[in-house]
Amino acid sequence: MSYLNRDTLGMYSNKNNKGPGPELMGADTLIGDHVHNLKNEHLGEIKEFMLDMRSGKVAYVVMSSGGVLGIGEKLFAVPFQALTLDTANHRMTMNMDKEKIDAAPGFDTDNWPDMADQSWSSQIHGYYGTSAV
Repeated sequence: MSYLNRDTLGMYSNKNNKGPGPELMGADTLIGDHVHNLKNEHLGEIKEFMLDMRSGKVAYVVMSSGGVLGIGEKLFAVPFQALTLDTANHRMTMNMDKEKIDAAPGFDTDNWPDMADQSWSSQIHGYYGTSAV
């Protein structure tokens, strides 16, 4: 299901090309979107957005990959800068090979990292080739 289908408030209806999207979007309309790479390989699904309360910016997107019906899935904190909105396909894209995301540092639902920890943040941003906000 794409963000257009999850728009219960009508934010993305055509308003003579004026309005919030895609420059401004409701985070809840993006949860559940698929993430693909530039080779059109499915990398995962958006589960959550993590906000930096000091800067007011989106710091990470929590993405899941693998597993069946939530069992055995791996979670990843992907820096928001590593993702791009693909409006043609109503999903997010990331310039990363599937093998690299499979090997990315991840966590499970019962063991979330301290995403405010600077050493953890440096490791994640280094892995994805982004800079901390």
